[in-house]
Amino acid sequence: MNERLQTLIRAALREDRVDRDVTTLASVPAGHRSRARIIAKAAGVLSGTRAADAVFRLVDSSLTLAWEATDGDRVRPKDVVLRIEGSTSSILRAERVALNFLMRLSGIATEAARYVEATGASGTEILDTRKTTPGLRLLEKEAVRHGGGTNHRADLASMALLKENHLAAAGGILPAVAACRERFPGIPVEVEVVDFEGLQTAIESGADRIMLDNFTNEEIASAVERTRATGSRVYLEASGGFDLARVRAVAPLGVNGISIGALTHSVRSLDLSLLLEDAAI
Repeated sequence: MNERLQTLIRAALREDRVDRDVTTLASVPAGHRSRARIIAKAAGVLSGTRAADAVFRLVDSSLTLAWEATDGDRVRPKDVVLRIEGSTSSILRAERVALNFLMRLSGIATEAARYVEATGASGTEILDTRKTTPGLRLLEKEAVRHGGGTNHRADLASMALLKENHLAAAGGILPAVAACRERFPGIPVEVEVVDFEGLQTAIESGADRIMLDNFTNEEIASAVERTRATGSRVYLEASGGFDLARVRAVAPLGVNGISIGALTHSVRSLDLSLLLEDAAI
């Protein structure tokens, strides 16, 4: 378990006051032991096993954990994901935090898989964004990968993404790209464009990637045609207002990627549950 993950898990456990679980302290006899299992209650793609495993081990390192599914696996209702054996008190105190990680991250992986499937055989990548839960970005982006998606930039330092406010402050696309190249050579540069004039300028700037922001389907098709007609192989990313139906329509048009903020900012968690199998083992 790396230090960053351990810090995150410890903070979640402190938030839930697992050291002062009044229900368990009052109702579960000291020394009581059980077997338990986590099962899927809906179909989806699993993610978050690393975090959930860490939760149980930090609460009680003596617990025995046997994973029957791993990140990226597809699960169906009633599938057993994890079997646990040990202190009943420890299992119950860790339950909610472990499930919170597992359910949210599996929800993201499941949604990513749905969007990836919608691209068919086009080869178009489904990209995430930085619209993530504070503190959970690395885990949420990992979940996107478990669903077959592709990570966009991880943070503000890993890529320059010139959007309208940056372009306005810098005086336009050409000086903005030039400034990024001069200040941070070797860092990829992406330019957001909102029309064909901006697209042409972005191509001329030598940017590594171009984001077609809120282009219609017809405009996206034209943008791909115009870009490739210049001989440019620049990475073209479509962004803004995509659902599954629109992904199916746009993916065959030739863009390299489609970014979906909803993968992380408004996803529905996958339903999972922990059940005690027996007691006093």
